[in-house]
Amino acid sequence: MSMGNFSRRGFIQRSLAGMAATGLPLWYAREALEGQLIAADEEKKPVAASETLHVGLIGCGGQGRGIMRNAMSKKGVKVVAVCDVDKNRREECVAKDLKGSKDVKQYEDFRQLLDNKDINAVLIGTPDHWHALVAIDAMRKGKDVYCEKPLTLTIEEGKAVVKVAKATKRIFQVGSQQRSEGPFRLACELARNDRLGKIKTIETWIGSNPKGGPFPVSEVPEGLNWDFWLGPTPKVEYVKQRCHYEFRWWYDYSGGKLTDWGAHHNDVAQWALGMDESGPISVESTGEKPSKDANSYNCHPTFEVTYGYKSGAKVVCKSKENGVLIEGEDDKWIFVHRGGIMASDQGAEKPTSNKGGKKLGKSKLLGEPLGKDATRLYVSTNHMQNWLDCIKTRKPTTCTAEVGHRSVSVCHLGAISLRTGGKKLVWDPAAEKFEDEAANKMLSRPIRGEWKLES
Repeated sequence: MSMGNFSRRGFIQRSLAGMAATGLPLWYAREALEGQLIAADEEKKPVAASETLHVGLIGCGGQGRGIMRNAMSKKGVKVVAVCDVDKNRREECVAKDLKGSKDVKQYEDFRQLLDNKDINAVLIGTPDHWHALVAIDAMRKGKDVYCEKPLTLTIEEGKAVVKVAKATKRIFQVGSQQRSEGPFRLACELARNDRLGKIKTIETWIGSNPKGGPFPVSEVPEGLNWDFWLGPTPKVEYVKQRCHYEFRWWYDYSGGKLTDWGAHHNDVAQWALGMDESGPISVESTGEKPSKDANSYNCHPTFEVTYGYKSGAKVVCKSKENGVLIEGEDDKWIFVHRGGIMASDQGAEKPTSNKGGKKLGKSKLLGEPLGKDATRLYVSTNHMQNWLDCIKTRKPTTCTAEVGHRSVSVCHLGAISLRTGGKKLVWDPAAEKFEDEAANKMLSRPIRGEWKLES
């Protein structure tokens, strides 16, 4: 966060007021502010040309361009190349976001961008079915990686990404940015320190999937390399609603809201339970059956997925809007979403949505500072800056490849449960296998053509 035209005192007052508006208690807001002040001081220091990070963007859609603009807003970052299989998208990205710079190289094939030795790091904003292949190639070619969530399309892909990240020692950040937002970290720290007693249930509310189709087959738009867009997935004729933003609602390319928002909120549940390198031991589900038509959206429109953990806690992922409800003993609860945080001792009923209710009272659950011996979690107040800082220090980010893999594995387990009829499946998080062989076959997907998942 830049101080802009504010004095240091004004910056502190503005920041504390903003944090308080989200429900953060003053003691916690002050802790978070310390990191922002350090970052603001760092912004004043000049960056030598030799220290400038040369970055390439792979995937020039809305999400990719968003993370690129975020990176460009940080000191010492220069975007020198962009890549997309849609010529129109990459040209628009350069024209609008990079002011038409002729110094920015444009590529259709990500492998050619990654061969550019002038590039130090890459931002991956492709559709989900490309994340793993691009990230693995990037790390092998010496690039540090910021990869949008969900990290992978399958659990086997995640295992491969983690293996390569460890072998190459590249700095990897998964775009699960709630790890860098104060209310979510506070909720997880309080849960980890027994502020609610033993955690019984965490509900993650992530929204429902749209219904649509059958959609018509049409001509491939000029400038789009449709076969390359499909890449490792099955070859099908072009349907507009399969491509670009709408790819999310097709299991061939994504996992619907289960992996889209689930990669955020199920990540928070994992964090709150201390499961960053593990996961649930069972999964079962119910859901509305999707269309069987080949040219219709096929992610389950509505669903409820229940995960069991060794501690006895349950995580229940629901297709409702939107937040994380952490429930402990004696009817104590904390509810956190992107609008803020609230607790059971503030005079409010247990929330059924993230919509505002009556004015909240003071909370001892939130307001009492943690003790000096409390478990404290990784502090990051800016997700992109955390990645950039870690590139300099070579220390792990707040959402490493391992963390991102474990969190999206929870989402994939839910999708597998739904797609195999919802029966209870037993999962071994250490071996990363089911006891059910039919379910194990869904841990990976067939890969088409020249593409290979190599770790």
